[in-house]
Amino acid sequence: MSIETLSFQLKRMKTPILTVLLLIFFSISAVAQKEVRGTVVDTLGQFPIESASIYVKNTTIGTISNMDGKFSLNVPQENLQDTLVISSIGYKSFKSTVEAFENGTTIYLFEDIASLDEVLIVADKRPKTGNEIVLRAIEELPETMPDSAYIQRAFLRHRERNKKEYKWLIESALSVYDAGYGSDSRDSLLINVDEVRKSYDLREVDSLFAYTAYLKSRNPRFKTLQNRNLNRDTIATSTLVKAIKWNDERVNGLANLFQGKLNLVRNAGNPGALFTDKMLEEHQFRLDTVLVENDEKLYKIEISKGADFVGLNTPGIYNEGFEPKGWIYIYWDDFAIKKIEYNLVAASDVQKRRSKSLLGTLENHKLVLDYRRYNEKMYLNYINYETPKLVKVGDRSTDAQLEENAQDPDEQFYYTIQEILFTEIIEDPGKIEAELQNKEWNADVFSPKPYHPSFWRNYNVLLESEEEEKLIQDLSRRATLFQE
Repeated sequence: MSIETLSFQLKRMKTPILTVLLLIFFSISAVAQKEVRGTVVDTLGQFPIESASIYVKNTTIGTISNMDGKFSLNVPQENLQDTLVISSIGYKSFKSTVEAFENGTTIYLFEDIASLDEVLIVADKRPKTGNEIVLRAIEELPETMPDSAYIQRAFLRHRERNKKEYKWLIESALSVYDAGYGSDSRDSLLINVDEVRKSYDLREVDSLFAYTAYLKSRNPRFKTLQNRNLNRDTIATSTLVKAIKWNDERVNGLANLFQGKLNLVRNAGNPGALFTDKMLEEHQFRLDTVLVENDEKLYKIEISKGADFVGLNTPGIYNEGFEPKGWIYIYWDDFAIKKIEYNLVAASDVQKRRSKSLLGTLENHKLVLDYRRYNEKMYLNYINYETPKLVKVGDRSTDAQLEENAQDPDEQFYYTIQEILFTEIIEDPGKIEAELQNKEWNADVFSPKPYHPSFWRNYNVLLESEEEEKLIQDLSRRATLFQE
């Protein structure tokens, strides 16, 4: 066969060969991972256990269960002989090798509670009150938190809705760089949006409300401007998008969530943080009981109000006048913080009027921070942040402003939920330096990103509940119609 004939035959075969090679590649990728899935249920009450931890022991591979108790986790082939742990605070853990775990299994967890009397009879100088235990935990943060640079991979699901319908959903893969606990997060904590999996956005329909507040914040001459006096057709879409982005970033942007006050543990050493050595002025802590999680004892401590109100100092928004409620879970042995459930409830007269009138609820902020131990340090495992976000007006901190420009209360705010699942920890200095040099480190979820199915094929994500799946399907259908 001549060179010319061979070349011609190869050209004719190029497409099928490429197809076969791709199929082989994806088949190899598929077998390189094992999907572990099941449901976690309380044995006594027969109810699903939400936010149970599912992870491979001594690795950073893990996920959590959704509100239906269901989970899915991709585990590399090299970890099939490792131990799979399914745990939740207050329950005995379930353990099995990854390879032996049977998919579709319902895992029943039994309650496991230690004795509170152990706290009271210990003869050493251990702290015994809730306030003393929490202050000790804050003192120990330089020892229990990572003290050198690292990068975490994470999965973000951010959704927003008013009382009538879903307005926005975005699912992204993130990289989070942290120089270590001893550094100031404002200068040494970086976020990058690596990939986007889903992005449905109907918020432009309501953008005049955000646009009004946006103009008022930028120029005093717009102080009396009302959104009903604006015409959507006369405003460039790009300007409306800027207004939406501005409203997002000041309330629940990723930079605020990681670098701001609500990153309670990581930023405890920062000036003005909520959890500092002076936190007893705004918080009180009561020891409730001692629980067990994965064979380790945990203090369960109730969070309640102190003498002063809590405030977040959000620019352009009256985000003051709250009292804290919730729980904090601290390991008995080394006083490392395992989990915080932290709510801010309207408490001052002004904030009560504002919250009741605008939002129909006094509970303004709900935050869950969950940590997992790796190499003797505590790394973020999961964040859930929920807050109502106004889209019609700005401050409204006075009675006169409350009556101004009254609108349909079902449409005047979005209820936003941000969930972040941390999927990998990178501690290798060489890899960290390479990523610092090569990534843009841009936390803007609005930046358009190409969709790469191969990236998401083995990436661990949060499993949607049945209710969320239906709502997301409805949102995607309406988003398509809106775009058309």
